[in-house]
Amino acid sequence: MIEKMPVAVVTGAGSGIGRACSLALLEAGYIVVLAGRNKTSLDATANAAGVNATHALAVPTDVSDPASVAALFERVRSICGRLDLLFNNAGTGAPAVPLDELSFEQWKTVVDVNLTGAFLCTQHAFRLMKAQTPRGGRIINNGSISAHVPRPYTTPYSATKHAITGLTRSTSLEGREHDIACGQIDIGNAATDMTAPMAAGILQANGSRMAEPRMDVAHVANALIHMASLPLSANVQFMTIMATAMPYIGRG
Repeated sequence: MIEKMPVAVVTGAGSGIGRACSLALLEAGYIVVLAGRNKTSLDATANAAGVNATHALAVPTDVSDPASVAALFERVRSICGRLDLLFNNAGTGAPAVPLDELSFEQWKTVVDVNLTGAFLCTQHAFRLMKAQTPRGGRIINNGSISAHVPRPYTTPYSATKHAITGLTRSTSLEGREHDIACGQIDIGNAATDMTAPMAAGILQANGSRMAEPRMDVAHVANALIHMASLPLSANVQFMTIMATAMPYIGRG
């Protein structure tokens, strides 16, 4: 059993925001369990940590599969002995088409990963955090600007991100008596491979296309570290961090 260092689980740790936040947590002194579907990508995240790579544990996980999530948290319990932080970051989208053209399978895939996956991970984290000594911990959900205002043709993604806000509020409420804090970070236009098309031009609500500003993903990682560093008696319930000039305020 690994002791003394705080333990974090990051889902979707193989790329983008998940990778940046995992590396920041490793730098901040956490043992980080890297969860995601692609083992090669998880290993690349660990290798990018340099001298901190020895404190990273890659666990291939499909968050939409209850058995896979159960196995992930059993690894955490058996190897680390406790869990201090869960970052529910794994997410996916659907093709950008009108909602009446979406297949049921496309809808279900997004719901299974973005919402059901976050719920399953939260449920297992809750069980660990309630039972451990000292008890408690923190859960941070990756919401999105789309938890507030949608983009065109993103119905499954936007619906699930709105639902994440409900999960955050319910988790925060139920966690009070168990010293479990839960907050949400809503991110707009962090510069990752996923947002690369924004630099070339992306569809707007009025039907036009325009290039949108992006921000360094390191700012997201720094914000997450701030949220994670608070004592359990304090909580950032909701944080919005975004590229300053992106079309969010006034979107639509």
